[in-house]
Amino acid sequence: MENRYRFIRYFAYALELLILYMLQQTPGLLPPLLGARPILIIPAVLAIAMFEPEVPAMAFGIFGGLLIDFGIGDALGFHGIMLGVSCYLISALCANLLRANLLTSFLINIIALTLVVLLQWVFYYVLYEYEEPMYALVYHYLPRIAYSLILTPITFYFNRAFAMLIQPAE
Repeated sequence: MENRYRFIRYFAYALELLILYMLQQTPGLLPPLLGARPILIIPAVLAIAMFEPEVPAMAFGIFGGLLIDFGIGDALGFHGIMLGVSCYLISALCANLLRANLLTSFLINIIALTLVVLLQWVFYYVLYEYEEPMYALVYHYLPRIAYSLILTPITFYFNRAFAMLIQPAE
C-alpha cells in the first residue's frame, strides 16, 4: 500500500518538474526581471529534497538538472550532477539535522541557487575568457538568482502539500 502512495507522489513530482520546465522554456510567459528569467526547476527540486529520502531526492535533482541542461543546450550533465549532489545532501540534512520549514527552505535556496548559478557563470563565462564576465554576473546571473528566490515559498508549500497529503494513513 505504501508503494502505491510513493508512486503517486513521485509521479506528481515528475509531472510538476515537467510543467515547470515547460513554463520556464516558454518565451514571453514569465516577464523578465532586470533582463533575467527565473530558474523554476531549482527551487522545486530543492523543496522536493527536503521531504523525500536521499536516493529519490538525488534522482529528482538529477532529473531536474538534466531538464535545465536540455533547456540551456550546453554541457549535458552539468546541472544534473550539481543538483543531484545538492539534493542528496539537503535530504540527508533535513532527515537528520534540519527542520523542513520555510526559513530553512529560504536558506537552502540562497546557498544552493547561488552556488549553482555562480558555478555556471564561472564555467560558462570566466573559464571561456569572455570579455566583461562581471557584466554578465551583475546584470544576468545575480538577477536570475533573486528572481528564482522569489518562488521559494510557492515551491516549498506546493511540495510540502504533496509530501504530507499523498502518504499512507497511519
